[in-house]
Amino acid sequence: MRLDNRPVATVAVSRVYAASVGDAEACWYDTGRWPDWVDGAARVLRVDDNWPRAGSSVVWESIPAGRGRVRETVSEYEPRAGTTAAVEDDSILGTQRVTFSPAPGGVEVELSLDYRMKRRTPVTPLIEWLFVRRPMTMSLTRTLERFGGVLR
Repeated sequence: MRLDNRPVATVAVSRVYAASVGDAEACWYDTGRWPDWVDGAARVLRVDDNWPRAGSSVVWESIPAGRGRVRETVSEYEPRAGTTAAVEDDSILGTQRVTFSPAPGGVEVELSLDYRMKRRTPVTPLIEWLFVRRPMTMSLTRTLERFGGVLR
């Protein structure tokens, strides 16, 4: 995938939980609980009334050492299946997807992010490969692990 005709990196993680698709989806879209499980989220600043429908957005703020102000704008929403959202913060532009799929014993939740660094130099691909991709994957992993704790 490419955003703005520039190279994009992709990170993705998934977990299976002993819960229903409906319960996982309801928990995921409860933005009031995001600071409990979204890695680095300190507070949700604004949620559109029609969240998580296409066109709606959420703006949240990270902890001081985090991503700053993050805006997520839904481009696709399918009930009981997931969402695709444009994501932007001070450092990245991206497309984030969350999917909910029935799995043996519960639900599989997959979270992925296609992103590109906003500030690019000739060495950006190397820096991204060495210093950004792994922390991004770890952040998505922490988010899903914490989500599982809240979902139970």
